[in-house]
Amino acid sequence: MAVDSNLSSPLGPPACEKDAKALRFIEEMTRNADTVQENLLAEILARNANTEYLRRFNLGGATDRDTFKTKIPVITYEDLQPEIQRIADGDRSPILSSHPISEFLTSSGTSAGERKLMPTIKEELDRRQLLYSLLMPVMNLYVPGLDKGKGMYFLFVKSETKTPGGLPARPVLTSYYKSEHFRSRPYDPYNVYTSPNEAILCPDSFQSMYTQMLCGLLDRLSVLRVGAVFASGLLRAIRFLQLHWSRFAHDIELGCLDSEITDPSIRQCMSGILKPDPVLAEFIRRECKSDNWERIITRIWPNTKYLDVIVTGAMAQYIPTLEYYSGGLPMACTMYASSECYFGLNLNPMSKPSEVSYTIMPNMAYFEFIPLGGTKAVELVDVKIGKEYELVVTTYAGLCRYRVGDILRVTGFHNSAPQFHFVRRKNVLLSIDSDKTDESELQKAVENASKILHEECGSRVAEYTSYADTSTIPGHYVLYWELLVRDEARQPSHETVTRCCLEMEESLNSVYRQNRVADNSVGPLEIRVVRNGTFEELMDYAISRGASINQYKVPRCVNFTPIVELLDSRVVSAHFSPSLPHWTPERRRR
Repeated sequence: MAVDSNLSSPLGPPACEKDAKALRFIEEMTRNADTVQENLLAEILARNANTEYLRRFNLGGATDRDTFKTKIPVITYEDLQPEIQRIADGDRSPILSSHPISEFLTSSGTSAGERKLMPTIKEELDRRQLLYSLLMPVMNLYVPGLDKGKGMYFLFVKSETKTPGGLPARPVLTSYYKSEHFRSRPYDPYNVYTSPNEAILCPDSFQSMYTQMLCGLLDRLSVLRVGAVFASGLLRAIRFLQLHWSRFAHDIELGCLDSEITDPSIRQCMSGILKPDPVLAEFIRRECKSDNWERIITRIWPNTKYLDVIVTGAMAQYIPTLEYYSGGLPMACTMYASSECYFGLNLNPMSKPSEVSYTIMPNMAYFEFIPLGGTKAVELVDVKIGKEYELVVTTYAGLCRYRVGDILRVTGFHNSAPQFHFVRRKNVLLSIDSDKTDESELQKAVENASKILHEECGSRVAEYTSYADTSTIPGHYVLYWELLVRDEARQPSHETVTRCCLEMEESLNSVYRQNRVADNSVGPLEIRVVRNGTFEELMDYAISRGASINQYKVPRCVNFTPIVELLDSRVVSAHFSPSLPHWTPERRRR
């Protein structure tokens, strides 16, 4: 299609008229970032002026930034929890938002061991859809011809529940996939998936994964990009293929769907897709039966141009494995979002993972930034390149000056909108998938497990540290324990330490346990017992590298390869959790 040259964008020549409009919108928003932010805050404050929360602070109808920042405090989830609980219990008065709360989006962060509930309103779906609509116009600037094939994406709905007041509580992507925005999306040649909606929306994770992978194999020559939300999810899909390739080959050879796939909508959908193809079946057997899985993605899907996965933050640990399986394909991190709010997009999506920066779109919410080590929040356009900040948001759904917990580093500006590199989640110690375990949670879990040692053999944990082991698929938590054994005749048995593994898992938060039980995205927790004196050696090593002997503290999480190797060389026994911890989608009543 010829594109009107008058609609061209400074970002580059658009692929079509629709892209031109999207790129012009990005330019307009980022050029006028401060004005957009000022107007957006005024709109939020005017709309929500009569809510219980804003009336509490006596704004008197003011909608300007100075009054807002003077009178409204910066808050955390715990500050807002009483109001959120009232809404969850069925109070429909305008507590946080003048518009009715339509559902809660469950955050991967936790409070008191349970997922946080983020209030949202119906129009937020439109806002999220708007950001999604900008992704492909940007990608088309860097990768031509994406309308000539399909994307093989592994997308899943997750468990959801209802609050006592009847509102849905579910992850943000589950909310989106179940919405009409996604299910009834118009045909877009740049955004065609190999996975049918029936497979994506199937709540059974095995049947969903099986069908999505099967469809990807059937359509292998049409696949131009391969992706999942997180890097860990794509690696789980590759591992799934390793485990089940012979079943896929059987289905394809005979043109019949595996009997374990019982979902009626999937079976009906696949009856029109799956036909006997002995040649493809033999190809899959030939490629997959070998122990060498290097470049397996490009061997099976040879036209793949890039991987579309998040590999920033905790997901960076998966980059080497993805490079192995893909033969070094580019990895595109396209957008930055959370349960609280969608934030922005990557205007240079083919950049190296270590150089990924997201441009904040000022129309998504009102943004403030607290410098690390400081207390006074600054405006979106006033951040300084090279500085790190904690993100604070004010949303249409009623979050006011809410600390998201993300630490960002400013890398530059696009027009007047800043660009940020995601550094880390605040206070997160261990993470494999969407789980986030902080130091206090880990400490409590170790204490609970240590009681078993004491009760059964009089021993206790003298020192410990941890490590997120992603060399396995799925990855798993590793705890290094040095034990104080009071009675050599009562050494802890293997059975005792495996019970400690399970007790630790039972003590971790609900997101971790969901990932273990329902999502299969985290493997069994492992305790590696190290010989006595190991943690003294660890301290000696740290001091030899410049640490102060007076200020040295045992790190509760390690990821520096020489330290991990030192610990592994001192392991005397290894033990895994023998079963799954308890988890149900129902929230605990407070």
